[in-house]
Amino acid sequence: MENCVKDLLNKMGYKVNEDAMGVIKECDDWYANRQIREFHHRRTVQGTEFDLERMNFAKRCCADDANLCEVVEINAGKGEQGEAVRKILEKNRFDTQYRRQLERVPANGTAACYICLDNATIYDDGHADGGEISLNYVDAMSFMPLTIENGDIVEAACSGNTIKNGKKQTTLVVFLKQDGRYKAETHIFDEYGKELETKKMVLSLGEVKPFAVMRNAEVNNLDNMEGYGLPKLLGAIPVLKALDLAFNVLFRDLDKADKLILINELLCQFDKNGEAVTPNEQAKKLFVLLGEKLPDQKELIQEYNPSIRIEELTKTIELLLSLLSMMFGYGTKKYSFENGNITTATEYIGERQDQMQELNRQRKEAEDYIKDICRAVLWFENTFHGKTYNLDEDVMIDFDDSYITDKEAELERKRNDAITFEIKELLEWYLQDAYNVTPDEAKKMIEQRDADDTDDDEEEQD
Repeated sequence: MENCVKDLLNKMGYKVNEDAMGVIKECDDWYANRQIREFHHRRTVQGTEFDLERMNFAKRCCADDANLCEVVEINAGKGEQGEAVRKILEKNRFDTQYRRQLERVPANGTAACYICLDNATIYDDGHADGGEISLNYVDAMSFMPLTIENGDIVEAACSGNTIKNGKKQTTLVVFLKQDGRYKAETHIFDEYGKELETKKMVLSLGEVKPFAVMRNAEVNNLDNMEGYGLPKLLGAIPVLKALDLAFNVLFRDLDKADKLILINELLCQFDKNGEAVTPNEQAKKLFVLLGEKLPDQKELIQEYNPSIRIEELTKTIELLLSLLSMMFGYGTKKYSFENGNITTATEYIGERQDQMQELNRQRKEAEDYIKDICRAVLWFENTFHGKTYNLDEDVMIDFDDSYITDKEAELERKRNDAITFEIKELLEWYLQDAYNVTPDEAKKMIEQRDADDTDDDEEEQD
């Protein structure tokens, strides 16, 4: 978070949580595969500086976590209402941005999105006309909870950087709630951190929260992080360090694994300065052993083949992967070596349904996040574009279960059960899952089918 943003929030009476920002920054460094200088930068016993190789396993863990909450389809209502939300989400690249945020939630614990009006006319009394609805996606480092009630973030501040005419601008949007209604204050700073007073705006909103927050579903047990989700990577950092160390041992073993050939100086040619001369490129790989005899005192040429500690390193890395698995809530087999292969979370969870509890908790958090965004979008459409959409309409979210189940086989089983037993409830469930429709829409589809069948029977009797 920029210093100019912190200073303004302090003037407004809000203290920026530096403790939480420090934790988030530490985890984000590992997710982004940045060099942790105090760990990755080393010196040999002779004082030569070198850097450890980095595996970037933190990114892999977060990506696998995100795979389990991927969304296939969002249905915010039937007809024009659902189509309007779909277009706004598509225009604002929600699918790609949501995926990006999914990865950062286990890394940083928190992600947010707020809805605003672009190119609108805002009057002095805070009302606005026209404008285009847009979504702004915020990461944990740029988000600050201001007021929290029963774990729910009621007021918040979001910041971000943009480039205008080649110069950086910083935008701060503060969402405050007064007398049950929200207002949004927008502050813009130039490249030097000075606020542009002429661009300050205050927009009057309504009772619907104009922002949404997605957090890690696991309870945050850290002190001084109220309102923020628990970064999963924090507990895994010691294991990530050990994995980098183990990999570097393997890396160095492989780096020094070339065969060495030692030859006696009796087989060498020498230049006028007395230095040994190798006659061709192949001979440059030979190492001259000065002296009359080789160590074994038997041969003039001797091979040396460095060993690679595969078995010891495999056991070490497998232990570390098991520890890393526990850090992410999937037992001890999220990543493991089996018959020379690595079993990933998606493969393991499909075989062990008892590990679905962690997944279901996070999916509930993702559902609430998406529903809050859709509801805010509908409110903006009604208020600023004169629509009359139903804010209480059920939002149906279809998650991608291909990582953990064979969805086609599951749908086929439900379809066969619905046909075989002729139970309307089974058919309703099948239609909801197959076409991502609401329960009411599924019932209407069945009623329409029954009505059409009745009309056909009457025509045949006539």
